[in-house]
Amino acid sequence: MEDIDGLKEKILAFMKEQADRPLSLKELARNLGIKRDALGRFKKLLRQMEADASVILTRTGHYALASKLNLVAGELICHPDGFGFVRPESGEGEDVFINPRKLSGAMHGDKIVARVDGYKSGGRREGSIVRVVKRAHKTVVGRFERARGFSVVIPSDERLLDRIIILPRDARGAEHGMIVEAEITRWPSKSQGAAGRIIETLGAPDDPDVEAGVILKKYGLPSRFPAQVTQDVKSIPMSVEEADVRGRVDLRGKRIITIDGETAKDFDDAVFVERTPGGYRLLVSIADVSNYVKEGTPVDLEAYERGTSVYFPDRCIPMLPEALSNGICSLNPNVDRLTMTAEIDFNGHGDPVKKRFYESVIKSAERMTYTKVKKLLAGEDAELNVRYAHIAEDLKLMEELAGKLTERRFEAGSIDFDLPEPQIIIDLAGNVEDIVRSERNVAHRLIEEFMLAANKAVASDFSADRLPFLYRIHETPDEESVNEFKEFIAGIGLHLKTQGGTAPKAFQCVLEEVKGTPAERLVNHVLLRSMKQAVYSAVNRGHFGLAFEDYAHFTSPIRRYPDLVVHRLLKLLISKTYSAKERERMEEALPSIATHTSNRERKAMEAEREVVDLKKCQFMKDKAGETFDGFISGVTSFGLFVEMKDYFVEALVHVSALNDDYYVFDPKRHCLTGERTKKVFRLADPLRVRITRVDIERRRIDAVLDDGTPADSKPERKKGRRAAK
Repeated sequence: MEDIDGLKEKILAFMKEQADRPLSLKELARNLGIKRDALGRFKKLLRQMEADASVILTRTGHYALASKLNLVAGELICHPDGFGFVRPESGEGEDVFINPRKLSGAMHGDKIVARVDGYKSGGRREGSIVRVVKRAHKTVVGRFERARGFSVVIPSDERLLDRIIILPRDARGAEHGMIVEAEITRWPSKSQGAAGRIIETLGAPDDPDVEAGVILKKYGLPSRFPAQVTQDVKSIPMSVEEADVRGRVDLRGKRIITIDGETAKDFDDAVFVERTPGGYRLLVSIADVSNYVKEGTPVDLEAYERGTSVYFPDRCIPMLPEALSNGICSLNPNVDRLTMTAEIDFNGHGDPVKKRFYESVIKSAERMTYTKVKKLLAGEDAELNVRYAHIAEDLKLMEELAGKLTERRFEAGSIDFDLPEPQIIIDLAGNVEDIVRSERNVAHRLIEEFMLAANKAVASDFSADRLPFLYRIHETPDEESVNEFKEFIAGIGLHLKTQGGTAPKAFQCVLEEVKGTPAERLVNHVLLRSMKQAVYSAVNRGHFGLAFEDYAHFTSPIRRYPDLVVHRLLKLLISKTYSAKERERMEEALPSIATHTSNRERKAMEAEREVVDLKKCQFMKDKAGETFDGFISGVTSFGLFVEMKDYFVEALVHVSALNDDYYVFDPKRHCLTGERTKKVFRLADPLRVRITRVDIERRRIDAVLDDGTPADSKPERKKGRRAAK
């Protein structure tokens, strides 16, 4: 039987294009030519497809596509106002609007099946939930409130619309107003609400550590490792012995260095560049995590479940225990470390001409930081020049090669977004001291180019050999998004050349055209929103943003599980042990690994974003009443988001606070326009605002446009009955 991913696509194609009615399992197997000895795997695949709602099993035991039954399968996205949308699993068609009365007990994040009942004005589909396929939440974090005869937990996530009823026997001593975690014991339905029991009291709602803990619970991020994992790690040696080095290429004599941030403790990658008669040789040596984390062990299963390390401003939630991530797997300076090396030869123009991959051992010569490398390359610090004289020429050669790799990449059309990121400065007491613009200097770009080159080199080998592999893909933006972007930039005098199809080069040209102009940030922002999200996939669909046909994640196995998988696959390739049996196993396993790790990455990103928002609110809490200069960073139907120039913090100016007119939202032009005054608020427009309220629980900062009135001035209150009215 062919690979699982290919067979799944074949089943879906047959049911979409040829099946004229729902079919039984036997009918499907017969039509698809499934042999008797493969019937077991075929049944298992159909059960998986039913579980993820790719196909629907009818009450009569027949399989059909949701779309053929006027159904849509997908994830339910709820809005705090009570309604929801179903995002189709297939990616086909618009979201389906779900009226609050038709949620039928489904909760935000659930995988559901909805029936399309009709169309709202404007052609938007409207429907009702008919089945919950998979629940997204086993527990809920929220505020505990006592009522007469029972209590409730009000979820911290406003998208979870149902309050959880807690009977007295299930309260476990929780106090009114405390933040708790409740296990759901009864799911909501059409006729009754959700019920649960308290499993942990986290603390007071205004405690900063409790707030961060709420976010961890909300996104299902574990804060500690299970005892079995801790025990498993104890059996792993914490130093490299000579026996470990046998059979590896010895690179300990080369001046290999690591370059990371000032606060980094886990060093995945080390680099070295030397000049060759034909150009350059780049060595990218990556921590050989797979040597220590064996497939199927407790530490491996926990790493898979986590999927990725999560980075908050004041802490890291690591994928691997610290003994591994900061210890034996980290490429610390002046100690032997086991690595996987990508060796790539480039010609004088920066084109790759030869490559090989091998298991190696290194001894990092220096632990460098981005700031130090920048200063060394610029000659800004005489003391540093003396201290690192032994690697000064190596760094210059690295800069030279990286510059040529950047040129080659941009010639191919790689898109380089230039949007500033906030860096949150935490003091020794754990409080937010400042929020500044994160610097991206020459050292960042140097490492970025070398990692891209190594990732691309590994992926292209597997692609050429057509071996099962885990790719990092970024699909071409859909036609509607491209047309909206074209329409938007046409309004500011720009043109997107898309003759013969959409190519990344066309977008890059637009970004180059606005570089250094007032419209740069605006165009970068709108283009980024037009793009699809990069994900992991067992099917190679290329990386549109980078303009690469083949791409993977290979360079960060300490903090990303897909990289660890790629290392294991690369070892099979190097040792020539990628057998037919191993291929079959990987064909079956990789699609689910891709889906799971993509989901975990998305959860981590959402959690990181929310913690940053929390820290921003904590920082701004004592600044209510103050005024700030800023610019419009977001426009929605309910108001304007204004980013303050000083702190990289956004405040919301609600549309109700724009009281000089009624404003109409134009999503294509990203602006609000006054009906009477024709006054326009658009992205990147400068504004001065006054902070009116900081709501830490909702992670929201409210503001009004500053009209010059002192913050503490109020209109004189009139006396008498008319004033009371």
